Amino acid sequence: MSENLKITLPVLNRLGLHARAAAKIAALAQQYQADIILEKDGVKADARSILDILCLGCSQGSEVHLRAQGPEAFQAVEALSDLFHHYFGEPQCRP
Repeated sequence: MSENLKITLPVLNRLGLHARAAAKIAALAQQYQADIILEKDGVKADARSILDILCLGCSQGSEVHLRAQGPEAFQAVEALSDLFHHYFGEPQCRP
């Protein structure tokens, strides 16, 4: 079954969506059989591309819209949501 999911995620990390965070998002997105797109202010990024993600320019407090489609869309959304809500694995970067 191919799902098409959309959620909005907050950027909680005080450093925003920086290079390490983008690398973690891209690595996680590559693990799933799903097309995953991040969007901020009308700018879209392939979640598998670090450069695309960085071009979104997300600072702390930004909201990112995530769309996932494919057989593992649900699992991908769950995993990426967890990563966003846990400060991209950087507890020292909590506000």
